[in-house]
Amino acid sequence: MSQPTRARLPESGVTLLYWVMKYVLVGPWLRLLFRPWVQGLENIPDEGPAILASNHLSFSDSIFLPLMVKRPITFMAKSDYFTGRGIKGRLIAWFFAGAGQVPVDRTGGRAGEAALNTGLTILNKGELLGIYPEGTRSPDGRLYRGKTGVARMALVAGVPVIPLAMIDTDRVQPPGKVWPRIGRVGIRIGKPLDFSRYQGMEGDRFILRSVTDELMYELMELSGQEYVDVYAAKAKESAADAAASSSEPSTAEEATARAGVPAA
Repeated sequence: MSQPTRARLPESGVTLLYWVMKYVLVGPWLRLLFRPWVQGLENIPDEGPAILASNHLSFSDSIFLPLMVKRPITFMAKSDYFTGRGIKGRLIAWFFAGAGQVPVDRTGGRAGEAALNTGLTILNKGELLGIYPEGTRSPDGRLYRGKTGVARMALVAGVPVIPLAMIDTDRVQPPGKVWPRIGRVGIRIGKPLDFSRYQGMEGDRFILRSVTDELMYELMELSGQEYVDVYAAKAKESAADAAASSSEPSTAEEATARAGVPAA
């Protein structure tokens, strides 16, 4: 006797605003102007929890990825985006909420545990969680060392990690630019990574680093980016210090090079 079909419930974190922005207010214009392409869409499951781990080139990464994936994706955004004052602050908070993002404190320490718990809550609801393992946008288009939070969440929740690469989003909206310029962007989605062999070992920092490095290798292969074994936040700090000590203007890549950030 066949089992009755279970009705699929809408994912709990999604609001009406999310769908209105995706299919009415914002999505159609983005498709028309930027003609985004996507490869490997079949690698994202139709249901059930999973972590979508991406490189991070531009602010617009969190806009184009949900646009091209059928299922809603929840990102964890820094809480500053939700606490701005005045009309501008409210509009930014409204936009981020509508884009399916939830606020988290990313200052480290206990805040890191809170972010981890927020991610696990999203996964326990059977939803897709979007994460940038680098922790911040790349300052110069290269791929930087991944943080181990994604590995911890994958092992604790027992979910697959799907690597994906955003392509050319930094060309249409470079870091620091508010308004994008017209250009084509893409997404390359890899096969799900299964780390179940490490189940129960989320307390081992060597295992977490191994899982993270395996993920970053896949991101490097998918994106074609040059890999730098330094945290992106540290590279930004070093570049800022180097720029402050020099009166000559420079690009982000020149600044990181002058700061002694090597490429692997």
